Amino acid sequence: MSPEDIERIYSNNYADFIISYGGNPSNLEKYENSSINIINFYLAVVHLPADFLTEDVISKVGYSVLPSLFGFTNPDSIETSGIQRIRNIPEFNLRGKGVLLGFVDSGIDYTNPIFQNADKTTRIDRIWDQTIISDQTPEGVVYGTEYTKEQINEALKSENPFSVVPTRDEIGHGTIVAGIAAGNEVPDNDFYGVATESQLVVVKLKPAKPNIKQFFRIPEDKICYQENDLIFGIQYLLDYSTSVSKPIVICISVDTAQYAHDGRGTTSNWLSIKAVTPGIGIVIPVGNEGNAKGHYLGLIEQASSYNEVELKVGSDESGFSMEIWGNTPNLFSVDITSPSGEYIPRFTLRLNTTKKIDFVFEPTTIFVDSSLIESQSGEQLMLLRFTMPSQGIWKFRVYSKGIYPISFNIWLPMSEFISKDTFFLKPDPFTTLLSLACARNPLTVTAYNSDDESLYINAGKGFTRVDIVKPDIASPGVNIVSPTLTHGFRAVSGTSAAAAHTAGVAAMFFEWGIVKRNYPEMSTQDLKIFMIRGARRKAGLSYPNKEWGYGILDIYNTFRSIRGEE
Repeated sequence: MSPEDIERIYSNNYADFIISYGGNPSNLEKYENSSINIINFYLAVVHLPADFLTEDVISKVGYSVLPSLFGFTNPDSIETSGIQRIRNIPEFNLRGKGVLLGFVDSGIDYTNPIFQNADKTTRIDRIWDQTIISDQTPEGVVYGTEYTKEQINEALKSENPFSVVPTRDEIGHGTIVAGIAAGNEVPDNDFYGVATESQLVVVKLKPAKPNIKQFFRIPEDKICYQENDLIFGIQYLLDYSTSVSKPIVICISVDTAQYAHDGRGTTSNWLSIKAVTPGIGIVIPVGNEGNAKGHYLGLIEQASSYNEVELKVGSDESGFSMEIWGNTPNLFSVDITSPSGEYIPRFTLRLNTTKKIDFVFEPTTIFVDSSLIESQSGEQLMLLRFTMPSQGIWKFRVYSKGIYPISFNIWLPMSEFISKDTFFLKPDPFTTLLSLACARNPLTVTAYNSDDESLYINAGKGFTRVDIVKPDIASPGVNIVSPTLTHGFRAVSGTSAAAAHTAGVAAMFFEWGIVKRNYPEMSTQDLKIFMIRGARRKAGLSYPNKEWGYGILDIYNTFRSIRGEE
């Protein structure tokens, strides 16, 4: 690519669109005057001038073409998961040796000793920092900078490591997740990583462009990432794994509340394909939206009725989006009443259309985008984007015609993108998994407190909108000791911590199965079966469970079953 093409990847003067081209270059010919960046056989990114990202762009190109925006699923466990007990059996003393652990996150503090060998060399094979522009890009990728193990080791010898390898984790989330999954043990601080002999491969995601954040009404100061950069990051990890002929477990601890929560989005579909491939493990947390009051489940029982949704909007809300997903083959329409009582009569949008709603007595503007048949899910989508929403109670009457009773779902953005004072008055705590967590084949993890075996209070709950069983497993995720950016330690809670712990355990499984040749074709699907088979299940609960999945992760129980023990 030319320098101008590289500039378009970073510049807010250009907007990014994800195109499913299916490996056929002719499907990209209509974008010949733009910059095109191929991700893999399935997907490409097209960079067009930002003025193409108009308020009615969804009606022109469809919802799935716009990259969703991902945020963090913020985040003793070694003993409660049976790891120490299994290591006491010599043949199962597994620490992830010969297995790669991959992370697509906020980066990593490569100077932290928990990521170093005894001789002070690094355990990190590669870092791809998407935020640093140079000519040192990874093979097959046209942006960012790749740092090798040799370069990192050279930096660690320097008095100023960041003058040699300048990549940093300014936020700390990526360092936490990698540390829990793979950090060296530090008993004096009660810190115990899981896969302590695995090698790490890390992607630092570049921040989302302001133009796409503005389109979805996400405040400019919020940290989020674009779907296309996430897909590029995952593909980089997969390509590196192939190049060195090693199995890889990928922990994805960013997610989004956008989309249909049915496992059929662009990234979810692709991850499900990869999750059945031998040598690839994909671990995703459910997210922390269980108590955020950001999901509404509605039911319309007959033609003459409707369902009234009440949404409280806080005083400091500058804007937000809201997605209404209606089940096919039914048709949906809406009317709106503002906090001051101003009424917008019932409207139905045909095919792919955009409607602008201005209020006389409110400063609010709402753009409503409608897709009668959204391309990935096949369902009807109504996307409402609010600018300067008035404080108070908004009411939406949802009508439908079709096959009764008729249900629909509404999701607000994930809680870190919206005021805590904006929520549904009658929320549904279930189907509060984030979108990637709904993907059918990856391993989806919820968090629990290992001290009293209670569910983490904020954990998202299943099942998916189309009743796929999620989560799959529960792992420790409350008060987990993790590394800080000052090389200390602190306790964190969240489903990211649980997913990181599970990713470390998955690396142990891959060592036993693939590296030691006991189950050489092991995939994510196989990992799930092994973990589910050995899971501990609580008396009095039915399984699979919308909160606990198939039970609590216990690798010791799993390997007991492998050995034929009762």
